[in-house]
Amino acid sequence: MLALVAAIGYGVSDFIGGVASRRVAALRVVIVSYPLSLLIVLVIAPFAGGTLTSSSLVWGAVAGVAGGVAVWWFYLALASGPMSVVSPLTAVLVAGIPVLIGLAFGERPGPIAYIGIVVALVAVVLVSRESPDETAGEVAGGRVLRFTRTVALLTVGSGVAFALSFVSLHQIGDDGGMWALAVSRAAATAVVWLVALSAGHFVLPHGEPLKLAVYVSFLDVLANAAMMYAFQGGLLSLVSVIGSLYPAATVLLAMVMLGERVSRMQQAGMLLALAAVGMIAVAS
Repeated sequence: MLALVAAIGYGVSDFIGGVASRRVAALRVVIVSYPLSLLIVLVIAPFAGGTLTSSSLVWGAVAGVAGGVAVWWFYLALASGPMSVVSPLTAVLVAGIPVLIGLAFGERPGPIAYIGIVVALVAVVLVSRESPDETAGEVAGGRVLRFTRTVALLTVGSGVAFALSFVSLHQIGDDGGMWALAVSRAAATAVVWLVALSAGHFVLPHGEPLKLAVYVSFLDVLANAAMMYAFQGGLLSLVSVIGSLYPAATVLLAMVMLGERVSRMQQAGMLLALAAVGMIAVAS
């Protein structure tokens, strides 16, 4: 149940963050949402109990650094490419990589899980293909959003980084409480602030983008806290793939709120991606 809560939180957060990053630079969104999420966690942490250990400190920091890079690249991909393609493709990587790591450390899912991995690879190919007509992209502000090579690289990079963040959350353990998540949010804040300063984008958003960034910060805390506690009671391969169901919420909101369109082949790829995540989750 906690993993499903995390999936919904991630999905809604990705949609809101993607909308905000189409209006201002992606870094301007996360330089606000991350420190706000840190403040929220610091308020909650004393009531959640737990003690910060050296292990939870290290893994929390790794999760934060990986998560900071992942969200930055993911928002950049959403700002330049079709949301209903970028999000499911990222989810396949987030689901598949932890499964492989789980296998390496002795987890043994059933045959259906292996079939799911194959289906996921096929989905990646289909989703990545660009349709010859304009249904492959969406129109935002007068420009067509296509799945270009740059968007593909950002998507794959964010997927790998997200997967590393999930693996790190799984390693935190159950004795750190919310303090480990506070370390994670602090590390993520440091990453995005350094990147923003070096790129000359350390400018706070105003108006609607600022409001959206605040929403993202609350959803970020909800999703990551639910995911961390879910990992404490479940296998890496199982919890990570359930959490990776978040594109269902993102794609639904993108289609309903933004009227996004995708080609038939990309639609088939998205369905296969979601089916692959479901098969891996059921079999794990």
